[in-house]
Amino acid sequence: MKSNGIDYTALTIVIIGAINWGLIGFFNFNLVSFIFGSSVLVCRIIYAIVGICGLYLLSLYGRISDMSR
Repeated sequence: MKSNGIDYTALTIVIIGAINWGLIGFFNFNLVSFIFGSSVLVCRIIYAIVGICGLYLLSLYGRISDMSR
C-alpha cells in the first residue's frame, strides 16, 4: 500500500481532533475554541473538516485489507 499526501494530512487532522476530544473529556478544555475564539462558524467548519477526514480514513481499512492479499 502506497500512502499519499492526502492520507497523511487526513490522519494528522484526525489525530489533532482526537487530542481535542481527549482534552475536552479529561479537562473540559476545548483547544479549537481556545485557538480560534468563540466563533461558532469557524469551530463548526473545523469540526466538519475533522469529520470528513475521519470518514475518508474509513477507506484505509479497505486499502489495508487489499494489501494483505
